[in-house]
Amino acid sequence: MSVPRPVQASSAAVRKSMQSNKGRDTKPELALRKAVHAQGLRYRVSTRPLSAVRRTADMVFTRGKIAVFLDGCFWHGCPEHHTKSATNADYWAEKVRRNRERDAETDALFEAAGWLVIRVWEHEAPQEAATKIVHEVTKRRS
Repeated sequence: MSVPRPVQASSAAVRKSMQSNKGRDTKPELALRKAVHAQGLRYRVSTRPLSAVRRTADMVFTRGKIAVFLDGCFWHGCPEHHTKSATNADYWAEKVRRNRERDAETDALFEAAGWLVIRVWEHEAPQEAATKIVHEVTKRRS
């Protein structure tokens, strides 16, 4: 089995853009967390819900066993907003396919362990997504 070679950025501008992608505390994440917090819920941020599974949820409600993932439209292949890359198109298409495959595996692993997984697209309105999350947390608590 061959080891995949790392992809080189096609230009200095692309390299700079890729390096500036943050793993947490993105604008959509902060907006969602602020909206959920404003509705009275408290949560853990950027935590592994299952220590044996190397997956980090963006928000975790430990008592209710709820893991929230905020998925980026490009990185997770949003059916509404995903665009194909003009450069290294095959690489990026495969990357998104693997991300979606990993997302499905994560959902299955967490659900098998009794967790509810909530996935929110980055383009969703933070208030609407927060209301959905609050509803599920409240339902699990009762």
